[in-house]
Amino acid sequence: MPKLDHIRSYLDKNESHLAIFSDPVTVNYLTGFYCDPHERQMFLFVYSDRSPLLFVPTIEVAHANAMLDMPVFGYLDSENPWQKLKTILPDTNSDKIFVEFNHLNITKFQGLQTVFEGHFENLTPFVQQMRLIKSQDEIDKMIVAGKFADKAVQAGFNSISLNVTETDIIAQIEFEMKKQGISKMSFDTMVLTGSNAADPHGLPGTNHIENNALLLFDLGVVSNGYTSDMTRTVAVGQPDQFKKDIYEICLEAQLTAQNFIKPGVTAAQIDTAARSVIEKAGYGDYFNHRLGHGLGMDVHEFPSIMAGNDLIIEEGMCFSVEPGIYIPGKVGVRIEDCGYVTKNGFEVFTETPKELLYF
Repeated sequence: MPKLDHIRSYLDKNESHLAIFSDPVTVNYLTGFYCDPHERQMFLFVYSDRSPLLFVPTIEVAHANAMLDMPVFGYLDSENPWQKLKTILPDTNSDKIFVEFNHLNITKFQGLQTVFEGHFENLTPFVQQMRLIKSQDEIDKMIVAGKFADKAVQAGFNSISLNVTETDIIAQIEFEMKKQGISKMSFDTMVLTGSNAADPHGLPGTNHIENNALLLFDLGVVSNGYTSDMTRTVAVGQPDQFKKDIYEICLEAQLTAQNFIKPGVTAAQIDTAARSVIEKAGYGDYFNHRLGHGLGMDVHEFPSIMAGNDLIIEEGMCFSVEPGIYIPGKVGVRIEDCGYVTKNGFEVFTETPKELLYF
């Protein structure tokens, strides 16, 4: 597995012989095997000088053995996983052990400390860098996930009525995705009507769809292990000119940022390209989050497209562009596409029109 070879090279360079992976998404990225152990323990042990091994709950052993050419060990719910690891692992002595700090909770960390005697160092930045530049195969999978997101938002559009609630529309979206073979959304689907959309992370509820207002959809799916994420805001009835003006400012900001993206610019400059449009219009205080986030096997990945981030943008990076204007009690607009950086610019995964649509 080339990715595991990359880990081994990193270990050699940093004079360590062991890396421990606990994030199920990272394990999937490195091996092709995925499971969610919930409150149970799962670890991938990668050594610099011997074969890797996987430790999973016993109920996952058969699945892992069918997919992987490496030793797989399990533990029963009635067993102590840390004691079991001591009997399984070939060596628990190491001066330096790399682990994913961003994923370890205190239970996992303290448990590993009972097994290993060495010093733990953070592997998360290295994993983030590994996952930062997507291969063509990864991009192809995200293109498919983007097409399903387009289908999902269209199912939402088809459900718009003054007689239904936000959660009614969400149910229709997710039902349609299930029928098309999508078992999991990237995150909790958001459908927010009127002033409810003025909260960037508003909570859908039993609010009936408002007439003469804007309606916000934020959704994505997981397809072949890769995620999509998009936001569209549409008109129901005939919103007033103020709401339409806010929409047009947000759209200009989004298109300006997308057109600015190319290899060599920085993440901060992309954020500025969008934010300056909104600030010039007088609504800078109402754009209160970063412009974008990385996307891949996780719906939120490294990097953040935001002020202060001087990361140089490179071909193959994938991230969102999602400016928003949120005026409490009045209106909320967000327009989002995710895409990938090419040698000449930025190609988006989603194709749903962005001119203001009326329903």
